[in-house]
Amino acid sequence: MTRLSLACTLTDRTRAIVEGRIKVKGFDLDITPGEPEDLFRIAMREAKHEITELSMGSHILSVARGDSRYIGVPVFPSRAFRHSAIYVRTDRGIDGPQDLAGRTIGTPEYQQTAVLWVRGVLREHFGVDTRGIAWRTGAERTPITLPADIDKQVIAEGDSLEAMLAEGRIDAFIGPRPPACFVKGTAPVARLFPDFRRHEEAYYKATGFFPIMHCIAVRRDVAAAHPALPLALFKAFNAAKAEALAEMAMVNVLRVSLPWIAAEVAKQTEFMGGDPWPYGFRRNRDEIAAMCRFSRADGLTSKDVLPESLFDVTTHDA
Repeated sequence: MTRLSLACTLTDRTRAIVEGRIKVKGFDLDITPGEPEDLFRIAMREAKHEITELSMGSHILSVARGDSRYIGVPVFPSRAFRHSAIYVRTDRGIDGPQDLAGRTIGTPEYQQTAVLWVRGVLREHFGVDTRGIAWRTGAERTPITLPADIDKQVIAEGDSLEAMLAEGRIDAFIGPRPPACFVKGTAPVARLFPDFRRHEEAYYKATGFFPIMHCIAVRRDVAAAHPALPLALFKAFNAAKAEALAEMAMVNVLRVSLPWIAAEVAKQTEFMGGDPWPYGFRRNRDEIAAMCRFSRADGLTSKDVLPESLFDVTTHDA
């Protein structure tokens, strides 16, 4: 049996594979759990693992450039609404999304998928000219080249976006982790959308999108050598997700450390249906196409990317 390495984040949706209860048919896996930022840098700079969880933003970028070392599997282990990821200085007169126009905003990486989604939402749902924003970022996991009209600068070595936000050197911050000055209340910083759940639910109703953050991807040389692997991975991860959703609904003994998890599951099912984490290419094509559109509008890609080109052809109808 072929032995391969898999790097992914440990969640309820991947746990059955990480712990070996669900197998990838025909393959044995050496699994390396890790945090997304670390996994993505390894994937983009070293391609160390044969199978990896991968940033969708970086995946679209590398496929468009023609230097992608991975082909995707339409398994999306991370999704997240991102209205809650926008933090603003409360002393700058920023009362709504439109007030972000012309501001200076920090973000960990310009190519980060969370920020890709936020820019797309700001542009398409609130009419914000995101190219008119001055972007201040940390180092990118893979080099990017942007059009000349986009003001994007990497901050000085030894500086930090959190310090810049706390000291008022940037007007806002977008990122998947809340800045320390917001958590500790040490600076005049608040969420742009304090009632973010209401806005995120409205976005879901309007679009049907539960924003995709990551996919599972196979190194192209490995996919070529083992053509059955992408579909086998799809089936295994789909089974692991189904197990997690079933476990979440068990109420004889709560498997999740939330006292009212049963009520939350019922509310989620009513609002989003019985499968809120849909895998599969056809089912998610419109959402993937939106991400490709966002990437082009952000200047990350210089040409349109077909959603089909991101995923192994054997999985398109899975």
